[in-house]
Amino acid sequence: MAYKPTIGLEIHAELKTKSKMFCSCKNDSDEKRPNFNICEICSAQPGTLPVANEEAIKKVIKTGLALNCKIAEDSKFDRKNYFYPDLPKGYQISQYDQPLCLGGFLEIHQDKSQNPNPKKIRITRIHLEEDTGSLVHSEGADYSLVNLNRAGVPLMELVTEPDITSGKEAREFAEELQMILKYLGVSDADMEKGQMRVEVNISISKGEKLGTKVEIKNLNSFKVVEKAVDFEIKRQQVVLEAGDKVVQETRGWHDKKEITFSQREKEEAHDYRYFPEPDLPPMHFDKDYVKEIELSMPELPEEKRERFKKEYGLDNASVEFFVVNKDLSEYYEKVVSEFEEWTIEEESGGSHKKVSRLIANYLISDVQGLMQGKEFIEKEFKITPENFAELIKMIYKNEISSKVAKMVVVDMFNTGTDPSSIVDDNNWRQMSDDSELEKIIKDIISKNQKAVEDYKKGKSASLQFLAGQVMAATRGTAKPESVIEMLKKSL
Repeated sequence: MAYKPTIGLEIHAELKTKSKMFCSCKNDSDEKRPNFNICEICSAQPGTLPVANEEAIKKVIKTGLALNCKIAEDSKFDRKNYFYPDLPKGYQISQYDQPLCLGGFLEIHQDKSQNPNPKKIRITRIHLEEDTGSLVHSEGADYSLVNLNRAGVPLMELVTEPDITSGKEAREFAEELQMILKYLGVSDADMEKGQMRVEVNISISKGEKLGTKVEIKNLNSFKVVEKAVDFEIKRQQVVLEAGDKVVQETRGWHDKKEITFSQREKEEAHDYRYFPEPDLPPMHFDKDYVKEIELSMPELPEEKRERFKKEYGLDNASVEFFVVNKDLSEYYEKVVSEFEEWTIEEESGGSHKKVSRLIANYLISDVQGLMQGKEFIEKEFKITPENFAELIKMIYKNEISSKVAKMVVVDMFNTGTDPSSIVDDNNWRQMSDDSELEKIIKDIISKNQKAVEDYKKGKSASLQFLAGQVMAATRGTAKPESVIEMLKKSL
């Protein structure tokens, strides 16, 4: 019997609020000056009192609603007691037995060739707490420095049920969650900046009885999440096959060696000596309060997937590209909206979905190629939605060739000039004069007699060569199908 992995995730996300969780200090993850955004409260000076940030509470409730959770009518904050150098109070204000959100689930999309149905990963709870500070370790030094800029930042923690069975599933869950947090606007969830951190609880076993649980802390990229889980499954298998026991412990991830390593034995919940936070009152949320938050919910990734398929007729790959690239998807819809008053069926015998797919193709291939991996930011993008729509109309109505269109996109990307001006200034419109095209074809034939002879001997590649020469001579303004047809006739 093979070993069965049982995996649950604990994911922390720093919330996107103006101020910290229990004080008015600025919440700014980009602040480089150490101990700059701190005050008496977040640095734990004697006699100070915390006040809860309502915006952070609303953001957690919004996340819970997006993930099908039950929102608690009554909730409270607790003290989680432990000592660490970057925890100035000696305890963390967190939530224990009355979290804001309970239950819920998130569906992940597995390999559709093997399983067309999404997999439901259950969520145990989502609660709110404050982040700790951070330690700065200087290379070669025998000391560490404490930076409290992050201390007191609103931190949401999501805990899943152990429904995950592989590194790939763990990665997909974390990626989908990150997208939801961004769509909701509750967190930037940038893993490189530490705004989202993933911890894995993993055990393996044969049969019904679960194995010994090991925790892997602070995984800072989706790639690392998948690698760490897959490595740990194999490591535990080796331990058990050797007749040894897996130790319950906390492990870290070594980037260079790509292995997990032991950090400490795992604490149990009672080691934290939780008790209700005496300086903060209990919270009660009536149905109207929660309903108001629910009404402010934006479209979520799964809703967008379904709408883009139905409304624009895009394939799964294109839909997923736009779902992941939210800002570019909003630009795409602005371009599409420019066609609402243009009756494509009457003018070109086509359909709006065909135009929608054409727009998507140019944004996904040509524009992304020009972006060279940079993030799309519309205010920095020189092509207006109106000009991009105008270009697509020119392509759709065969006013310019696809070769010319690619050159126009480059010019528009670099200058922001409208496509009609670029096409007219370069005389790039499709040739409509057959007599002029016929002259060019005769000239190409007379200059390439070897290719003509090869074509007559049955070598079809020679026809493509001659067509290429004609297209070059017309600078891509001739219609390819007309070139082929007239070449065959002349030959």
